[in-house]
Amino acid sequence: MRRVPFCKLQALGNDFIVVAGEHLLEEEVARWAARWCHRHFGIGADGVIRVTSSSSESEADFEMRLWNADGTEAEISGNGLRCLAAYLAFTGRWREPVVRIRTKAGVKRLEQIRREGTHFEFLADMGVPALSSAAIPMAIEPVRSRVVGVPIRVHEREIPITACSLGNPHCVVFVEDFAAVDIRHVGAAIERHPLFPERTNVEFVRVRDRQNLELRMWERGVGETLSSGTGAS
Repeated sequence: MRRVPFCKLQALGNDFIVVAGEHLLEEEVARWAARWCHRHFGIGADGVIRVTSSSSESEADFEMRLWNADGTEAEISGNGLRCLAAYLAFTGRWREPVVRIRTKAGVKRLEQIRREGTHFEFLADMGVPALSSAAIPMAIEPVRSRVVGVPIRVHEREIPITACSLGNPHCVVFVEDFAAVDIRHVGAAIERHPLFPERTNVEFVRVRDRQNLELRMWERGVGETLSSGTGAS
């Protein structure tokens, strides 16, 4: 039986398995990701990250590929980036305060601002959200420069949504009471709605006041998770 070293990390409960590229090829990770992520018969995680040294050191220090719990590949994860940065610091593969990581959504910069034992805090630059329907992408005509308050039909009812992309698609649904929404039922339906050809992450948001929001997360390819870095962004 082949043994593969790995490290499991979490950011606000959003957990990832990290493997080094020298131990596994991309196609091997893609083939095994869903089994590893299984909560009962595997290691258990929301995703798997494969990390390699960057092929272009002038632009990035490392490169990552990310697979969701269902085995599909994702462009980026904000929490996954922070977990990977912590892994690199903890294992000694990177000792500088700033690390640049190439994702399928571009190069992201993370700065370590605090460490206590195995607890790390990183400041991540997630970039500027793309708001146009073409960038998200959404199959909506005509193309919109912003998707704000657009009604979509879900389970025989109209739900107003706001959508954007941070390198991966997001659909935001504002609610007054989380208890009044079947997040799993509605989240799964919106994730696979025909308007989102690449499927989408879904955020259910309750506005507490002008400075505070509450978030419930339905992640594309994963399901309900405890948090999301790009979702919060």
